[in-house]
Amino acid sequence: MEYGLKPGNIANPFWVLIFLLMLTACVPVTPTLFSTTKEPVTPTITYSATLEPSGTPTETLLPSPSSSPTSILTPELSKTFTPSPAPTLTVTPAYVVLRGVVNPEHVNCYYGPSKAYLYKYGLLKGNRLDIIGWQPDTGYLQVKAIGGDNPCWMNREFMDIAGDIQSVRPVSPEDVKLPQSPYYPALAFAKAERSGNEVTITWSPLKLKAGDDSEQEPYLLETWVCRDGKITFVPVGAYQNQAKVADEPGCGGLSHARVYGVEKHGYTKYLEFDWPQAD
Repeated sequence: MEYGLKPGNIANPFWVLIFLLMLTACVPVTPTLFSTTKEPVTPTITYSATLEPSGTPTETLLPSPSSSPTSILTPELSKTFTPSPAPTLTVTPAYVVLRGVVNPEHVNCYYGPSKAYLYKYGLLKGNRLDIIGWQPDTGYLQVKAIGGDNPCWMNREFMDIAGDIQSVRPVSPEDVKLPQSPYYPALAFAKAERSGNEVTITWSPLKLKAGDDSEQEPYLLETWVCRDGKITFVPVGAYQNQAKVADEPGCGGLSHARVYGVEKHGYTKYLEFDWPQAD
């Protein structure tokens, strides 16, 4: 048997395949050597998951430095604090209580600052009393026993005073407390008529019951009239239901008057009436 290729057999594929296998078996095989030393491998992390938002995102607009705000905040107006005016300090004069000694043998002391008022009690010569007030227009003093609480009014002329009477508290007639009659109402009417500087006042009569006569004037007229350019307090006691009072022009204030009925228990409520003013 002949091994070799004959020129006439080259085109046979079977023999070509056999020939190639034989050549491969004759080629020496060089072994491939593998290193036992492992190189560090840096793992590459690949994120394959895509995070989805859990809710609807809120868009936040940040103003750019060059942009202008689209709205202007107007501050809320607060209430304006107005301080209260500082209190006005009223200086009250410091009045004193003086001591006096009664100089006549006997002196009447009344409920008001004139002998036109009801008699209250009598004073004796040498009585030492506290002078707690005075009425400048009538010149009467409000006095009481030292340490006592039952004052009355006496004429200044009948007392020796230790000190200046101007330092004693002046008393307005409106502040004088008169005893009230529990049995008789105020007089029904009164009227005044002027003739020059003289004013005539007429009022309704007071009809007293038996035993209620005070044995003094049954009427008291308190007037504030113009004298020597100033309004002056002038009380008038009357036995009849009529009296005349001088009232001059030239005062800044208005003249006025009020009338009482008088009985031994006290005074009726006073009655005021219209007063004709001086021209």
